[in-house]
Amino acid sequence: MHVAADYGPYEKDRDDRVEKALADDDVALVRTGSSYAVAPGRVTKDDGSPYRVFTPFYRAWQQHGWRAPAPGVRSVPWIRADVRTKQIPDVDPPEGVTLPPLGEDAARRRWREYLDQVDEYDDLRDLPGRDATSRMSVHLKWGTIHPRTMLADLADRGSKGAEAYARELAFREFYADVVHHRPDTLAGYYDKRFEAMDYDEPGEDLQAWKDGRTGFPIVDAGMRQLLAEGWMHNRVRMIVASFLVKDLHLEWTVGADHFLDLLVDADPPSNQHGWQWVAGCGTDASPYFRIFNPTSQGKKFDPDGTYVRRWVPELRDVPKTFVHEPWKLDEPPADYPAPIVDHAEEREESLRRYAALRS
Repeated sequence: MHVAADYGPYEKDRDDRVEKALADDDVALVRTGSSYAVAPGRVTKDDGSPYRVFTPFYRAWQQHGWRAPAPGVRSVPWIRADVRTKQIPDVDPPEGVTLPPLGEDAARRRWREYLDQVDEYDDLRDLPGRDATSRMSVHLKWGTIHPRTMLADLADRGSKGAEAYARELAFREFYADVVHHRPDTLAGYYDKRFEAMDYDEPGEDLQAWKDGRTGFPIVDAGMRQLLAEGWMHNRVRMIVASFLVKDLHLEWTVGADHFLDLLVDADPPSNQHGWQWVAGCGTDASPYFRIFNPTSQGKKFDPDGTYVRRWVPELRDVPKTFVHEPWKLDEPPADYPAPIVDHAEEREESLRRYAALRS
């Protein structure tokens, strides 16, 4: 029996159990390839230890290299005709939810379309109102395209945008490598000192965050996009994560679990370590004192309010000057909530808690 090699702790345990069960009937389980350009555990320092920081990992990953994409398979004679003709059943998503097309054909089609835009990736990737990211993460998650295919196409272009995109693919491989060596970090802290941080208990503020009703437009837009599409722009993921951890003072695991529940591209290593980066407790982590101001982030990356207006209809008629600060209007929209916290005060509180942790 042949399967693609899988490297997550649950997946490895599952395959080990399948291998033992098959062995009872003298059937071998053969693990072939993986869903990564370079399998986790292959890129190490000269002494054989794993990398803890992304940039040196990235350089070593590039130097290690990877095989060319596998050639296309025209036919598989041993597949029975009745298997070939069976279709995946259509399942209607919940009301108000739009899911992306899936399958290898959809992945290849989307990738071909995006290659015409990838040269601008480095300039536009942080602008959620432009919708200039590829949304290929869902196809990587479900294995309908291989990163080696994408890396080969990016290498052919040789542009700054293509190079920046390849670097993002390397982040996915870095986090998979981290979890390969530290499987405990899927559920716990990479930097265990942060276990002692003073966190609040989840309550009404958490529900307001989940519902996109915090009163901070860029945060609410992101959370509503998540509810509607099972996806969120990457820059906005960082903003909403920072808001949960450093404005609401909730443990990062609360937000990470919510993302795993709703994201169609939920890749556990990337998700958990992305959250830990924001929380300051992961590998190569953002310094804890880097606290995103949701208002200034909105003004910088969604200057015209295009993204906010798309997902927060209560603010569609608000002038650009106030779209990220509707509470400053003489008559704020009656159907949009006031901010649930004072960001400046919560920033100081986060820094106070961090100082207490270090003392």
